[in-house]
Amino acid sequence: MPRLVDLLILAITSLAVPAAVAAAPAAEPLRLGVGLFQPDKDKNDATYRPLADYLARALERPVQLRTVDSWEGLAKSLANGETDIALMGPWGYVLANHHAGAQAVATILYDGKPEYFAIMVTHPASGIESIADLEGRTFAFGDKGSTSGYLIPLHHLMTLGITPESYFGKVLHTAHQAIETQVTQRVLDAGADYNRNRNAMIAQGLIRAEDSKIFWTSAPLPNDAVALRKELADDADFVARLRAALVGVGPALAQQPALLPPHYTGFVESDNGFYKPIRDAGLATGKLQARP
Repeated sequence: MPRLVDLLILAITSLAVPAAVAAAPAAEPLRLGVGLFQPDKDKNDATYRPLADYLARALERPVQLRTVDSWEGLAKSLANGETDIALMGPWGYVLANHHAGAQAVATILYDGKPEYFAIMVTHPASGIESIADLEGRTFAFGDKGSTSGYLIPLHHLMTLGITPESYFGKVLHTAHQAIETQVTQRVLDAGADYNRNRNAMIAQGLIRAEDSKIFWTSAPLPNDAVALRKELADDADFVARLRAALVGVGPALAQQPALLPPHYTGFVESDNGFYKPIRDAGLATGKLQARP
């Protein structure tokens, strides 16, 4: 009889274990926000879906990819909790950090370096050789959450004593891709962009190099940040696991080249201090208010 009791207990236990496992709640999906790096949302989603899938495997948690169509919008979505993790421009990150405590955990590498450049472009036949030739011309900035398309060129103009609204004949704000396209078509006299975008558009055949000329280049800028909303950033274990996963992207590219777009070569650990030059530019232009 004892042996029969033991067998019954074993049978009941073996049935109960799968039921308990099945009843465990599924991990809540992480929401990965990315800016509109590509010309349209569908292409952007296709470009960054492999990275989202990689992170889901590495973190053992579902990852939902969401493209936000402006840098300003991405910063706001991270600040208000609509996004958990964001791959975002430096100025957008600084805004999200300043207003909502978001924290950088890594920086993307471009050709092995954690930096890029803001540029100003024109058509070679425009007659524009320098900023001094822009007076009275049509000039386009990126959206107001853009580092290279707005904050850094604005800061440089201000150091020259130039107020865009009175110096230029017309000031516009539009997407990086539109600036490059309209400059090559001579719809715009000049505009602000960043070297990575111009390079990518030339490589994809979206613009011709001979129709685009760089006439100003910034000092090196810290590259795009991977940032977390404050509540996740306070979880030291999660931060460590995410950083490890991101640092692992570089070595994984050899076998999975679609993890990142061309010329992007991985991630390096970073923190809020790496983005101090952007914060300083925000304070200098009055676009960021110093905390008491």
